[in-house]
Amino acid sequence: MRIGIDLGGTKIEIAVLDVDSQICLRRRIDTPEHDYNQTLTAISALVQQAERELDCQASVGVATPGAISPATGRIKNANSTCLNGEALHHDLAHLLQREIRIANDADCFTLSESVDGAATEAASVFGVIIGTGTGGGITINQQLIKGPNAITGEWGHNPLPWPASDELPGPDCYCGKQGCIETWLSGPGFSDHHQRLNNVRLDAKEIAQLADKGDKAAQVSLSSYVDRLARGLASVINVLDPEVIVLGGGMSNIASLYEQVPQRWGQYVFSDRVDTRLVKAQHGDSSGVRGAAWLWHDLS
Repeated sequence: MRIGIDLGGTKIEIAVLDVDSQICLRRRIDTPEHDYNQTLTAISALVQQAERELDCQASVGVATPGAISPATGRIKNANSTCLNGEALHHDLAHLLQREIRIANDADCFTLSESVDGAATEAASVFGVIIGTGTGGGITINQQLIKGPNAITGEWGHNPLPWPASDELPGPDCYCGKQGCIETWLSGPGFSDHHQRLNNVRLDAKEIAQLADKGDKAAQVSLSSYVDRLARGLASVINVLDPEVIVLGGGMSNIASLYEQVPQRWGQYVFSDRVDTRLVKAQHGDSSGVRGAAWLWHDLS
């Protein structure tokens, strides 16, 4: 059996995959607020309780909001700031008395959808989580690609490609730059753009619903979003040329993206035609925890 842990800023989720890759146990708890040691204790308790219930000892994989720095072996770039600078991999392995595997949550999402999700048949996959941020991951033949800097797939902190004059210099990003893809394509980025145009604050879901109902202002905002997403993904296709791009996160629920984005990205991709498929994640919110369990995929 394989245990997956999805360590988020507000919740910790555990799922256990059985020999048929089905979830046989799943539960969530609140993440201890701003407390690293309590977070470790909570994860350990979840694992131990699950193994007692199922009478087994399983492999453990963990999806984190950050990544392990190759320079220090400690967590970096996590929006759950209590994790940054901590030796999560070492500490959790010591607490559980076994080897564990850790990867970024977007990497786990991509692995899940590659192994037994929406992109199972694809040899090359770019996975994208578009929600409060814009994380990404890459798999080749169902194996995660890990670069020397532990930032593979971080397309959201590149500048928006082919910007129009009114898109420059772009909104401020928490990374210290301006005009990052994340500032335009995340859910909050989409809402911010609509607010700048219309002086009204709506969340991304509300804007998409209004667009479906024929609201002109919402349709203008959504059309701009579609073009920016087409540009952002075209730049990835030009470099990686993946067979499939899988979308997850809250923005992936906008159904029109899967038709309209491929209709537009052809003008930005350096090819006479584009055969890359854009698909919605099959496992939705479960992809992160499933992908964490699949970090031990090579042992199957």
